[in-house]
Amino acid sequence: MADRSQATVVKEETAAEPIAPEACSLPSSDLLTSPERFINRELSWLHFNRRVLEEAANEAHPLLERVRFLSISANNLDEFFMVRVAGLRGQLKVGITIKSPDGLTPAEQLARITEAVTVLASDQQKRWRELRQMLVGEGIVLVDGPEVTKKERVWLEDYFLRQMFPLLTPLAIDPAHPFPFIPNLGFTIALQLARVSDGKAMNALIRVPNKIERFVRLPSAEGSSAARVITLEQATGLFIGRLFPGYTVKGQGAFRVIRDSEIEIEEEAEDLVREFETVLKRRRRGTVIRLELEALMPAELRKFVQRALGCADDEVFLVDGVLALNELSQIMSLDRPDLEFVPYNPRYPERIRDHGGDCFAAIRQKDLIVHHPYESFDVVVQFLYQAARDPNVVAIKQTLYRTSSDSPIVKALAEAAEAGKSVTALVELKARFDEEANIRWSRDLERAGVQVVYGFIELKTHAKLSMVVRREGGALTSYVHVGTGNYHPVTARIYTDLSFFTSDPLIASDVAKVFNYITGYAEPAELQRIAVSPLTLRDRIREHIEQEIAHAKAGRPAAIWMKDNSVVDAEIIDMLYEASRAGVAVDLVVRGICCLRPGLPGLSENIRVKSIIGRFLEHSRIYCFGLGHGLPHAKAAVYISSADMMPRNLDRRVEVLCPILNPTVHEQVLDQIMVANFKDNEQSWKLLPDGTSNRIKAAEGEEHFNAHKYFMTNPSLSGRGKSLKESSPRSLIRRLDRA
Repeated sequence: MADRSQATVVKEETAAEPIAPEACSLPSSDLLTSPERFINRELSWLHFNRRVLEEAANEAHPLLERVRFLSISANNLDEFFMVRVAGLRGQLKVGITIKSPDGLTPAEQLARITEAVTVLASDQQKRWRELRQMLVGEGIVLVDGPEVTKKERVWLEDYFLRQMFPLLTPLAIDPAHPFPFIPNLGFTIALQLARVSDGKAMNALIRVPNKIERFVRLPSAEGSSAARVITLEQATGLFIGRLFPGYTVKGQGAFRVIRDSEIEIEEEAEDLVREFETVLKRRRRGTVIRLELEALMPAELRKFVQRALGCADDEVFLVDGVLALNELSQIMSLDRPDLEFVPYNPRYPERIRDHGGDCFAAIRQKDLIVHHPYESFDVVVQFLYQAARDPNVVAIKQTLYRTSSDSPIVKALAEAAEAGKSVTALVELKARFDEEANIRWSRDLERAGVQVVYGFIELKTHAKLSMVVRREGGALTSYVHVGTGNYHPVTARIYTDLSFFTSDPLIASDVAKVFNYITGYAEPAELQRIAVSPLTLRDRIREHIEQEIAHAKAGRPAAIWMKDNSVVDAEIIDMLYEASRAGVAVDLVVRGICCLRPGLPGLSENIRVKSIIGRFLEHSRIYCFGLGHGLPHAKAAVYISSADMMPRNLDRRVEVLCPILNPTVHEQVLDQIMVANFKDNEQSWKLLPDGTSNRIKAAEGEEHFNAHKYFMTNPSLSGRGKSLKESSPRSLIRRLDRA
């Protein structure tokens, strides 16, 4: 392994100055209590989305995958406005001036966000123009209306009349036809028309249904991989006369609205499902948070749309390019496997295969961990289907936060209930943007005889738990699955997560108490292994950090490793600062938001933070503490969890922190997964004190290491491979210091 001095970094590509304040000129004693010790949550998220956008420029990715990263970045930004910006605007509207932990009022945060988003959105368009030219080189051409050939226009007119005309709604706007409601993410074409007979002017709209495909592929030679594609709005623009006969077009342009999509539930709601159904209808009519207008739209027409939607000037954004870049993902449907990632088929866990597919026998032998997406999620489905069909299984309990539209998990639970087993499903209705699907699944499960529980009104049930109770030798044995990710077979192919299976009676007893807590409000007493939010999880993390501080002060090795999606909680961040000042080596892998400022003298010089953005979305949460032995070490405390270090996860959700005690599984998580994440130098970014990031690159002569590729090609998580620790000295963590 190369020494830390060999690592090099490349500055995050951005046309803007850092969007967080430069850190940090205060004396260290003042910094300990100053709001400046935190990075703003919203601006940190925008830095994360910048990293996602930069993958669209990563030449190591196939071209269409780079287009996909661009579309993900755009989709992320839409959701950011629907939830986070909407929340800040709501605070501003009612006069809330409470400052964020980093010292900014809602108005100040919105001003910083607007500045940063303006640059980010501009860079997204710039990236698309670059990718569009590259696609031309690969035979994929996005054509504008005037570029359509005569032959293509004949075909396109026929296509328009058969496939588009019946779905489009032309709307004249006048006193008899008021401006219509435009739904969230609604895409609309605005027109200035003049009647041919007398020149009378009229404004009009063409509403574009959400379900219609945005891109139309024009006919090409049979067998040709080349493709000419036109957008729906460009195609429609060619045939306005079909929608408004007798009128000529004087001006036109497309626009799109983003609405407040956050949900508030009355605590007194007697029927939670009915209340959610009502609120979801209100969500569709939420306040407009962002109005995106094509920059080429005539100024008079822009003002007409803005006035009709009641948008303030700071809610209007002119787009010099293509609206709704998130829909570029539809281009991935082109049959060009040469421009996509080589398909990956996950491995099926060898130990279960060795037991003839019997999950219970494999788990009885010893604890088992499955690393998704490198190992198949099918093992989780098999676990539940085997339970549904096993006559010795008497009960199943399951949490459901998110799942797929045709969920095999739901089918397995329904089959078990129909077979007469006692089945309880804890369905979380507050899973953002999946509420409607979860309501539908809850109805289906109830019809099958499943006992459906919706958990707490004020708490989200975010824990990923499954428990199967089986008769064995005259007694009952419980088999437990604890996950870091959702029971979602689709996202399990692209999210890195962990599935832990055990029949440890103490863990099983704890899990049973957690289920009873959610179904009966019975707070679990004397949990023996696991910790649960909002009751004991924060305390467990706090105790471990305090122990590492004590070890460091006593001169013993002290280390903390964390891997999660977000680090936001102010108390936990301050404790990590305290640990750093005491000499604890703190190393974090944080994919997204990080409000902690690493590497500041007198505050966080012993803290390093990196982020991995690549083919798979890093989603697993792992927490490791050296216990006076340093890391990695066989005696370290290792946990997996559903919780990030955020106030919502620690205080307002039901989450689980589960210890890894089996030596084999312990080594797999600590010495393979965690070490590989720190070793990665191809998809990693180093977080800087001001919140910006540097891309980490291997120096000349340094070994290139891509964690995603390593796990795709190395079967070591079966327990039969070589530990990365044997070839990875502790210095691989420290090399970030000199990067």
